[in-house]
Amino acid sequence: MKALITGITGQDGSYLAELLLGKGYEVHGTVRRSSSINTNRIDGLISENIEDNNLFLHYADLLDPASLTNLITIVQPDEIYNLGAQSHVAVSFKNPLYTSQTSTIGPIAILEAIKNSKKDIKFYQASSSEMFGGEERTSLNENSPFLPKSPYASSKVFAHETNKLYRESYDIFGVNGILFNHESPRRGETFVTRKITKALGRIHFGIQEKLTLGNLEASRDWGFAGDYVEAMWMMMQHDTPDDWVVATGKTYTVEEFLITAFSILDLDWKDYVVTSDKYFRPNEVDYLLGNPDKINKALGWKPQLDFEGLVKLMLENDINEAEKEKTLIKNNLLKPTWEYPKI
Repeated sequence: MKALITGITGQDGSYLAELLLGKGYEVHGTVRRSSSINTNRIDGLISENIEDNNLFLHYADLLDPASLTNLITIVQPDEIYNLGAQSHVAVSFKNPLYTSQTSTIGPIAILEAIKNSKKDIKFYQASSSEMFGGEERTSLNENSPFLPKSPYASSKVFAHETNKLYRESYDIFGVNGILFNHESPRRGETFVTRKITKALGRIHFGIQEKLTLGNLEASRDWGFAGDYVEAMWMMMQHDTPDDWVVATGKTYTVEEFLITAFSILDLDWKDYVVTSDKYFRPNEVDYLLGNPDKINKALGWKPQLDFEGLVKLMLENDINEAEKEKTLIKNNLLKPTWEYPKI
């Protein structure tokens, strides 16, 4: 089996590549050409698969349909997982055009290539819980209405509906995975969960004094990214293509995440955390809770790591990272900063 993953160097892409390689797949991934290519999340996979020759990286860009079409023609994958995007919601307000283009042009280009291919290729589109908008404090499933509240969310709705359109019009095996928030030690450091655990590790070693956050009452359904990529694969093995909500069915506020993380180190988060209007979204999504009944019953998927285990896993990783940072500072190999730049 051959799989093509856009966004292979991201959190989800790295976990998915790891999963597929373990199942004996030949995995191809896209990277954007730039002066500095960041492959740190998959460097281990690259080194492990040099001799087996099961992992291949290719230059391609979601904003360049020709590069995607040519790559699909050359690789001839059995499955394509579109995980690439500008996925930070707050950034999408600052860069709405780029965010929207990466989330819409890429999927259409891939679907067109699949439509015109002589080979039957399965397609996975990474949809998002942000599409729901979170206006009601209710459990959300595959039939809940979309009320996007950000450029990121609205572009994801477009891609989601376009995938359904191609599925119904051209009999393409197009799957939409509506994933609720999923985190890990590989999460980007500007996302709130990783920002918290990263800062807490630095606070523990005296490198950082304060942590600045936005809306502490925002409530999310948080799961482990490693569990969620398995759900992606299971959707693609189902007899028919469909739309699937992937969630834990439990929701926690940012404040509850703080309490859980800081209590592991016997610290009171209120002594270290301050809030700033800078981090509030122009259009807040207050509450997101997923209903995973469909995927639980039809595919037998259930998350393996609970909320407390997820927080602990992320914090342990960032304590180790902070310890390395402390050593570099002690040896005058790194200049200390009290808090990362506000992005």
